[in-house]
Parts: sequence; C-alpha cells; structure tokens
Amino acid sequence: MPNIETQYMGLHLKNPFIVSSSGLTNSPERIFELEKAGAGAVILKSIFEEQILFETTDLLQYNSYPEAQDYILNYARENTLRNYTSLIEKAKAKVNIPVIASINCVSDSDWETFAKDIEKAGADALELNIYAIPTDKNKSAEYYEQIYYDIVSNLKQSIKIPIAVKIGKSFTNLIQVADKLHAYGADAITLFNRFYELDIDIEEFRLTSASIFSSEDELRSILRWIAIISGKIDIPISASTGIHTGEDAVKIILAGATSVQLCSTIYKHGNKIIGEMIEFLTQWMLAKNFKNIEQFRGRMNYESIKNPVVYERSQFMKYFSGIE
Repeated sequence: MPNIETQYMGLHLKNPFIVSSSGLTNSPERIFELEKAGAGAVILKSIFEEQILFETTDLLQYNSYPEAQDYILNYARENTLRNYTSLIEKAKAKVNIPVIASINCVSDSDWETFAKDIEKAGADALELNIYAIPTDKNKSAEYYEQIYYDIVSNLKQSIKIPIAVKIGKSFTNLIQVADKLHAYGADAITLFNRFYELDIDIEEFRLTSASIFSSEDELRSILRWIAIISGKIDIPISASTGIHTGEDAVKIILAGATSVQLCSTIYKHGNKIIGEMIEFLTQWMLAKNFKNIEQFRGRMNYESIKNPVVYERSQFMKYFSGIE
C-alpha cells in the first residue's frame, strides 16, 4: 500500500488531512471522534481577539468606574485563556495526533503571553489567523502588512513550537507577503483564511451573515496560488477552503500543498468523509504507481510544468475570447 504519511512544519502526520479550526474541534470528545475517523491532525477552535474585546465592552457598559476597565479586560482574557489551555491539555491526553492551537487576531496585541501558555499546555503548533482590515485611506498597504510581520516576529521570540500563518488573498503581491512571513519566522502558511462574510437584508435594511460554508468552486483560487507560491518559495503550505472531495485533495497536493484542511465538507457529510478522502487518495496513488506523497507533491506547480503561464491572469482573456 502507498505511504500517505507526511511532514507539516516539522510535525509527523499519518496522512495530510487536517480538520481546520471550527466548532468541529471545540471539545476533546469531538477531537477523539475525528481521530477515529482518520484525521491526521486537528486545529482547535480559535481564541478570538475580537470576541475578548466584545465581551469586555459588553461588561464595561454596566460599570461606570474607569478603573474597572483593566480588571475586566484582564479577567476576560484570563478566563478565555484558562478555558483554552484546558481544552489543549484534555485533547492531548485523549488523542495521539498533533493538536494545533489557533489564535484569531487583528492587532499586534499581547499574544506572546497567550502563546507561552498555549505552548506550556502542550500544543504541538500554533496557527495564527490574522486579518487587519485596511479602512484608513491614509495608511499604506505596507503599514497593514507590517502588522502581520510584527505579530509573527514577536511570537517567534516567545515560543519554540512551529507557527503557521493563515492569510487571506487580499494582498497586492501574495508571493512577497508569503516570502516575508517566512523571513520573519513563519514555519508555514495556510491559504486561504475564509473570513466572516456579509450580506444585506434589503427588506429590513440590516446586515446579515452570508453562507458560512465554502463551495467547491472556491478550490480554483487556492489551486492557482498554492501552485505559484510553492513553485517560488520553500515553505510548507496548508490548503484551506473549497476542498470537498478526495479528487480535490489530490489536485491541491499536485499543486504543491503540504497538508489539506477540511471543514465544510465534514459539516455537510459527517466525519466519514475523512475516511472516504483517504481511500480516494490511496487508490489514486496505487493506480498511478506512487509509493509516497513526495513523489507527486508539487508535480503541477508553477516551476514544474512546461508552460507556467497558464497560472497567470493573462489567460483570462484567452479563455473567454470565444464567448460573445
């Protein structure tokens, strides 16, 4: 049988399938069931900086004493962290697969303290979900990008466990951002972060949430960028968003992904989809006579194919030139 084991930022995985940060990974019991279903690793549900700030603001509106602000903020942080480190400890005691912690942050806050406690609790690695929304027209793109680099740099000085950075695609030069994140100490990147999406209720004139699940159509975007970045930068890449089938997983590994994150497809089909995707990957490798994943990883990335221009946007006009 083919060997589907892999390495992801120094972690040994029995297969490339990681259950991404979500409600699926918010309890030791659920994580245990995911391991039984075949998951190679799990990323715990995130600690959200925005949630801590929201809870703090909510508490402060009922307190008129200014000196209470620091106390309430510290209480909210410590309570959140205490619950999170407990989840890490219980998950590590229950499963044998790597347990990756997750922080969702929007600023260069005091995450060093959080990260140290997360490391001490036994997390095998940390995934950073960073998104600084550029709303100030007087600040440059470089200013917002530097927030990412500063967070990574500060955390790398505080902890020894590997750090992956989960980013969105709204950058002018994704290749440069990935390269700089690597230079500042990121051990891996995850493409792409699926941020909260808005919709508008035209009857009630209010903001609502768009669909929280990804669609298979979203695979195309990460396929292109993983193929390009993996061909130009030597950094492990975890694929996230739009991966719903075993065929999708094979495509994304051919493009150069080191690991494959699953979420929406598990919500839609249950834990059994993990085993089905493992079976597809194994049978495909048998049919193609691949003995291990490294024999085909990146075989279709930007640097490996004869005509890499097909990954470039200029092909858009060629593709649609015959449509009137």
